[in-house]
Amino acid sequence: MGVRLGVLDQSPVVSGHSPAQAVAETLTLARLAEDLGYGRYWLAEHHAIAALADPCPEILLTRLGAVTSRMRVGTGGVLLPYYSPLKVAEVFRMLEALYPGRIDLGLGRAPGGDLRTAQAMAYGAGISPEHFPRQVQDLAGFLDGTLAAGHPYAGVKAQPAGAGSPQIWLLGSSDYSGALASELGLRFAFAHFISAHGAGAVMRAYREQYRPSAPEPRPVSLLCVFVICAKTSVEAERLAASVDLRRLHMARGIDAPVPTLEEAQAHRYTEQERAYVRQQRARLVHGDPGEVRERLLALQEETQADELMILSITGDYETRRESYRLVAGALL
Repeated sequence: MGVRLGVLDQSPVVSGHSPAQAVAETLTLARLAEDLGYGRYWLAEHHAIAALADPCPEILLTRLGAVTSRMRVGTGGVLLPYYSPLKVAEVFRMLEALYPGRIDLGLGRAPGGDLRTAQAMAYGAGISPEHFPRQVQDLAGFLDGTLAAGHPYAGVKAQPAGAGSPQIWLLGSSDYSGALASELGLRFAFAHFISAHGAGAVMRAYREQYRPSAPEPRPVSLLCVFVICAKTSVEAERLAASVDLRRLHMARGIDAPVPTLEEAQAHRYTEQERAYVRQQRARLVHGDPGEVRERLLALQEETQADELMILSITGDYETRRESYRLVAGALL
């Protein structure tokens, strides 16, 4: 029996291509993913980053829903501290009306950019992580019409009303996010591509401490992994050079598109840079289909994840699509 697989797409801008081309590639990949049998497709939110083209996944999601017909589509995720829970609820109630039974609302609390960009996004309102749990609870209440009678906004109705409601997923890469998801009775997605260590402990604790809620009577979890799959392990190692250099750029504060393979191979690493890249490889699963399958199944067993979600970025769009094809062939 195949594994349940999804796609996380950050709409990467490869060097030599425009952000508009990156968005078009997202739609192309979504069609392919549905044909291959992937069950979910999530869009990420990032701001003022040259390598990533999608600052507003809820808008691109309207188009994504139109070019697909079966798989669930959603966000991975909306950065809730920036926004009004009621406004987010209304946006996703509209999406649910457009694509009933197919909408996922993944919620994150990371800034999705640098500090100055975060301040510009908040525009003086101020954002504080300590408010995040209340924002999540209020958003769920607005979506389902379950705000307590004593709540200051009780009686406020998120429109358009309807019987269905988006699935809410809490995203995270730490024990804080897992604990909050279990306390609130929400689905949980762990970002292995951000934090490669501790996923098993966090996700097992989420299950053990889970408090059932009306919409989610049992814990449901997902593990998102950065994967580069090629026909041979040698080719996968070669393709990983673009990701290595991209991560080095991030560490050094270099705001540039995703390097092509040629650009990555031309970079001359210092010993310090090589050590950093080797350390970051823990956040990458790469190899031929058999190697990738073995590693992903081991991670799923370790974390007890109900589903796996794949994030793939390479130095060109065709090898990225091929990576998703090969993963699907190995696991679905």
